[in-house]
Amino acid sequence: MSEPVIKCENVYKIFGANSQKMLQDSNGNVDAKTFQENGCIVGVNNASFEVSKGEMLVVMGLSGSGKSTLLRCISRLTDATGGKIFIEGQDLLQLNNKDLIDLRRNKMGMVFQSFALLPHKTVVENIAFPLQIKGIKTEDSINKAMDMVKLVGLEGRENYFPRELSGGQQQRVGIARSLAVEPDIWFLDEPFSALDPLIRKEMQDEFLRLQDKLQKTIMFITHDFDEALKLADRIAIMKDGIIEQLDTPANIVLNPATEYVRKFTEEVPREKVLLIQDVMDASKDNLGDLQVSKDEIIENVAEKILTQEKSVAVVDNNNEIIGSINPTKIINTVFGGRKNNS
Repeated sequence: MSEPVIKCENVYKIFGANSQKMLQDSNGNVDAKTFQENGCIVGVNNASFEVSKGEMLVVMGLSGSGKSTLLRCISRLTDATGGKIFIEGQDLLQLNNKDLIDLRRNKMGMVFQSFALLPHKTVVENIAFPLQIKGIKTEDSINKAMDMVKLVGLEGRENYFPRELSGGQQQRVGIARSLAVEPDIWFLDEPFSALDPLIRKEMQDEFLRLQDKLQKTIMFITHDFDEALKLADRIAIMKDGIIEQLDTPANIVLNPATEYVRKFTEEVPREKVLLIQDVMDASKDNLGDLQVSKDEIIENVAEKILTQEKSVAVVDNNNEIIGSINPTKIINTVFGGRKNNS
């Protein structure tokens, strides 16, 4: 197995004058309330996880849960109070300033909620700016920036100024600018939360298209569970600085690890999230004529399955039968996890 691109071991971030001493005295058992009584605020509490090459890990939680603080620790915009962080095997906390700047310039791309575009520069100049900081010739940087303009669908607007763009278009410029340096690792902190719902959905679709093409290693922060379900390979749900559960979207919906996670997931329309393979049975007995792919979203095939008297065969990519699903399972899956409001 290849080495993870990002690896966190027992990472803590505690704000306050005597945070370091309190963390040492606690032997890693950090109680947020006790720390608060002593003038410290716990931002991240004992976070350990890995992110593989090409994976999109979405970190979510309500405001104040620690998700943005965790991202800032991993990009070392904030120094962690304790623990270890490795980027491609390099110990991030041991890097000197020069090496850290090199790592950020050459390996990391960052997109934040505020677009932070330079108002006096055009779209193409904004995108070329980080390349010019790296010392790349103006002509080369502009050519590269134009490639990025095409990638994010802004052709024809390359000479516009930020004030002449909509919010969604400005966000595309921010994404293009962060991609121009060809980062291996991409950090996005609530990049779509300032957009209206329709543009937000368009940006999510665009983002998935880009990721399908570019295969970056991504940490994406959001407070929107629907957004997390749509984008994530895995989701980490945070509360009070603690990662409550880190798992696939299907496992988080089907098997919430804590009461807090269960509350997060109880209103989720499961049929829009889960694939047939997430709920199928291993049995291949008593099958009817209908077959469905393991990769189908339940919503797309539920109506067909519910009209069957027998179990429906589930097939893999080679059209081999790998299991079955019966109508009762569909009904239990769709309605079994919802609140009983009757």
